[in-house]
Amino acid sequence: MDQEKRKREEEKLDAMKEELRGKHVLFVTTKNLDYLRNTQEIRWLEEAAKKVTVWGSKSSSYVKRLLKLYPKLLFSPLKKYDAAFFGFSPQLVLPFFGWRFRKKKVFEDFFISVYDTMVCDRQKFKKGSLRAGLTRWLDKKTLRRADGVITDTMAHADFFSSEFGVPRERLATLYITGDEAIYYPRPQKKPPKYKDQFIVLYFGSILPLQGVEVIGEAMSRFAGDERIRFLFIGPVDKKVSLPKQDNITYISWLSQEKLADYIAAADLCLAGHFNKEIMKAQRTIPGKAMIYETMQKPMILGDGPANREYFREDEKHTFVPMGDGEALARAIRERMQHN
Repeated sequence: MDQEKRKREEEKLDAMKEELRGKHVLFVTTKNLDYLRNTQEIRWLEEAAKKVTVWGSKSSSYVKRLLKLYPKLLFSPLKKYDAAFFGFSPQLVLPFFGWRFRKKKVFEDFFISVYDTMVCDRQKFKKGSLRAGLTRWLDKKTLRRADGVITDTMAHADFFSSEFGVPRERLATLYITGDEAIYYPRPQKKPPKYKDQFIVLYFGSILPLQGVEVIGEAMSRFAGDERIRFLFIGPVDKKVSLPKQDNITYISWLSQEKLADYIAAADLCLAGHFNKEIMKAQRTIPGKAMIYETMQKPMILGDGPANREYFREDEKHTFVPMGDGEALARAIRERMQHN
């Protein structure tokens, strides 16, 4: 945890706030309005701005949200706004409507890079292809249009600066936080059928960078061990092959409120990311890690630069080498012994 670097990032965030002090700010997002990053940034803006007007939608359909937003961006008067902040996926807005904000201060949340996600992470487009070039153009155009850019980690800010040629001083880091209305510390209450077992919990959307195959390898090393119970929450049937054992319970979906109850019941939580091949995994702090932190749960983290920005090794935080199922199993066993 580099305190000096963290301090510089906080100073840049404060400077952005000062630029918005007393202004009427338009907040634009293509993501559903109750998305955690949106609510976090709206609160952040309200701490400085005189007024914040939000353009977005609660629809679960991305297409419907865009169809509602695009006409407003094209035809609505903008004179009353002093500045604009573009939330999640500004690539879907700024390259096409940025000209309407040419006389205003523009800020954005560059939470993900389309190029990094589609070419480097998910490998949907081949490097050097036309589609890869298009994603790179979208990212560069979006970044260069903004006067200030917010990222989720310093590692991402460093990468975006070097990859897309944006001055590093224009990028600042605002770490995502858990929703404290749902995820908060509470007494541990285990389900009766698991009350005598050590509960290890993982949840996720089963993306490649999460490295769930590493978790699967670790769980397989506890086959037949009735002292432990793994709760694995996520759409595993469609995305990945994981071990079938009597001490693993797979749950495909939970509401956030129910998920919080399960996290509270756990003795140990797996945060990740554990994939060592996808570089994005090293530049990202898993959102689940911030949820565990908000609930004050002990966790195991992948030993990557982004996680080291925010966490340090102590009684609640254990780091393991990424891509190493044996090391993850060993860390779980050590936590069991000291429980």
